[in-house]
Amino acid sequence: METFPQIISVDDHTVEPPTVWQDRLPSRYRDRGPRIVRAPLKEMTFLGGKFAPVMGAPGDEGPIGDWWVYEDLHRPLTRLDTAVGYDRDEIRLEVITYEQMRPGSYDVPQRLADMDVNHVQSALCFPTFPRFCGQTFTEASDRELGLLSVRAYNDWMVEEWCGPEARGRLIPLTLIPLWDAELAAREVRRNAARGVRAVAFSEIPPHLGLPSVHTDYWDPFLAACDETGTVIAMHIGSSSRMPSTSADAPPAVGSTITFANCCFSMVDWLMSGKFERFPNLRVMYAEGQIGWIPYILERADVVWEENRGWGGVADKVHRPPSELFTEHVYGCFFDDAFGLRNLDAIGAGNVLYETDYPHSDSTWPKSREVGEAQMGHLDPDVVDRIVRRNAIELLGLTEDGLWAP
Repeated sequence: METFPQIISVDDHTVEPPTVWQDRLPSRYRDRGPRIVRAPLKEMTFLGGKFAPVMGAPGDEGPIGDWWVYEDLHRPLTRLDTAVGYDRDEIRLEVITYEQMRPGSYDVPQRLADMDVNHVQSALCFPTFPRFCGQTFTEASDRELGLLSVRAYNDWMVEEWCGPEARGRLIPLTLIPLWDAELAAREVRRNAARGVRAVAFSEIPPHLGLPSVHTDYWDPFLAACDETGTVIAMHIGSSSRMPSTSADAPPAVGSTITFANCCFSMVDWLMSGKFERFPNLRVMYAEGQIGWIPYILERADVVWEENRGWGGVADKVHRPPSELFTEHVYGCFFDDAFGLRNLDAIGAGNVLYETDYPHSDSTWPKSREVGEAQMGHLDPDVVDRIVRRNAIELLGLTEDGLWAP
């Protein structure tokens, strides 16, 4: 390509600085709220889609890492949290400290510098310690502390990570208290009032012990998103369960089929009737890739056409699922040549680009080169739509692709 549009990445990640919650929680909660402790690693496994680290005691043998400690939770920073800049063969599941990670993972000026290197203008960032939809706070026992922690994260996200220093190049993505749909609706509206247009949510809530989208439990939250134009962003793994085939399957199995949760989730939404009840609702699937979408839409339409009578959806899904997809769903990819070869079956208006910085799958610092290689057969207007314009329209950015509260 002679020119390639500056990228608006809809799926990057922030590693929260150590003081996010200590600076914002009431003093009575700081000993139990999220905080960083430097400690040795006793053991750590990642099998069957389950991550299981064990923190050692002071003086124990083992590699030293920085750990988030919150109530009874001990979660280390790992090389997979911030892998960019390392040779692929050197990236292993190991604990690290802040000094051992790339500063752009947690520092705004350094992040902007790394975005410049990667031809990225703006980026929407998912959390690390709260996990992809804030389920860390949902699993905690103290609901008052959990709600304060959610709000503290959102305040940091809007006021600091996406604050003046970011110059509109970082786009806020906020969390909700998943355990209470009314509180969630209030948090959506609180953040929408300061210009936020994206909120993280679980791809499969029942995996978190929460009601499904087929119930009316989420309606207050969905109504708030519908009314404020807030996009529901679902990242792979936001159900705390990565796809796998067996308890002893190596991580490579799950990594190959990570799209599966997005696939299951999208069918849930298409068959839920929610898009007809909330016509302004939009959802996006971060890091799910897009190559699987055409077949699922074809199959969903066949099931709706031939089996909706006994399939339990005739009274709530009144249009072909593929039509609902076109109006309400966005697939996100960072490396999917197959999906781009089948773009006509997906729709150029339903595709967003991402770089996944600073994770191990990230195409940084070659996201432009990957995009040029995989989109070279497309019309420049289509490339611009995928790389920039869809995100600008979906996230309410300025014409220049910046966030303006």
